[in-house]
Amino acid sequence: MSDSSPLPPVRLRPEAELARAALSTPLLSRAARLARWAGPETRVDGGGGLVEEQVPAAAELLGLTGDYAAADTTEAWGVAVDTGLIEITDEEAGTVAPGADLALLTGAPHDVLTIWLAALDTVVADAGVPDLEGLAAALEEGGEIDFSTFDWDPEGEAELLDGVLGNLYLLTVGEDGPGESPVPLPALAASTIVPDDLAEPSNDVLEQVSDAMMKLDEQFRLLEPIGLVEYRPVDEELMAGEEEPAEPVDEDDIARYGMVRLTPLGLYGLRARLLEAGFEAPAVGELADKGADALLDGTAGYGEFAARAETEQWLDRREPLAAARELLAAARGADTGAPLRRLRCQQALSLVGAAAEPALREVLDDPELGGLARVWLSERGASDVPPPSEDLVFWLTVDTIAAQLQAEGNSEELQALVEGLAEQHSGFFSAAWRVEHPATADVLEAMGRLHPDKRVAKEARKAAFKARSQQQGN
Repeated sequence: MSDSSPLPPVRLRPEAELARAALSTPLLSRAARLARWAGPETRVDGGGGLVEEQVPAAAELLGLTGDYAAADTTEAWGVAVDTGLIEITDEEAGTVAPGADLALLTGAPHDVLTIWLAALDTVVADAGVPDLEGLAAALEEGGEIDFSTFDWDPEGEAELLDGVLGNLYLLTVGEDGPGESPVPLPALAASTIVPDDLAEPSNDVLEQVSDAMMKLDEQFRLLEPIGLVEYRPVDEELMAGEEEPAEPVDEDDIARYGMVRLTPLGLYGLRARLLEAGFEAPAVGELADKGADALLDGTAGYGEFAARAETEQWLDRREPLAAARELLAAARGADTGAPLRRLRCQQALSLVGAAAEPALREVLDDPELGGLARVWLSERGASDVPPPSEDLVFWLTVDTIAAQLQAEGNSEELQALVEGLAEQHSGFFSAAWRVEHPATADVLEAMGRLHPDKRVAKEARKAAFKARSQQQGN
């Protein structure tokens, strides 16, 4: 996943709701209880871990029993120390006290989420460390560790987990992704390992996917208690090899191979990590307090539903007529991004009621806005809407196609539009090349690429050449 282009915008829950979710996660709630329990008699070892003889009492406090009680208690203690909920007051004596940051858990939602994010960092880091026998012994001996003897590449493991979490984020926030539906673990593993252009995975690639699934199964089990994901683990019978792995054929079969879903809190957490790593990861609502220019430019790369949600929040904070005038003013321009701004403006104005009509009538004679103003007024059955001139119709057509090229590229919808224009207007290309629009030549070249009829495509390319020559001559 490249950090050179913005990610799809995410719709986050309110911070107060996310903070309540964070406080109720098993791991953070346990860490908080241990921090409040820690006192003068509590002791830690040289690494800051709770001494072994005090673990049973801590586990009892947390209500943990069974084979994993000690491990879960130790993990919660580590999170409490790493996040500042517990402070080591004397390393030599091994004494501790509740940390200053413990008070943040009863503070503002943002403060709670700050602690939770610190806990998440700890858990993600721990999830990248496999359970290797002999690792602790090597550390105790004080010697250097040769990770290759453990078949463990720390950087590679961290990169794999970060890549998987990044893909899960994309699948969740993307308009074509599963959204809030769980993602099959095999598909998630394959998304990181199998190249996009690989038609048929080799046995070696399939084995890599299988190995990655097993690693991810362990990691998601660790990530669930901090509230990042909801996870249905791989069926233990499959892991034990008691059944031959089969090609999943229905939902129940697929679920046996593991299913994972980002929680609303997890979306918040991954976005925070992506921002920290240098990615541009917008959130719906960030533009609500900014000007119309920021709204139209900012939503240029948004999908339909995210753009609408962002625009609705922006409009909710403004008086309709003033908002319409501000949008129209921001839509002007001859730069390369202007056509898409006008398209976003038109979409935004479709959400504004009749109160905006005066603003649209004010721009009927504007060469850049008159076309969209007529469309808006006509769609609402307004009276006395002057018919557009032929020049305006052609200019608006070029502007619309230029905007769709920016928004969608060479999409099937745009190809259908191009075919329809050429079919309905036999003299379209002979007139279109004369349109005084900065994108005329680019639009005609695109029409030449998109039209399936070779004769029509050639006509479009010839018109593009004429338009380019005219632009260079001016």
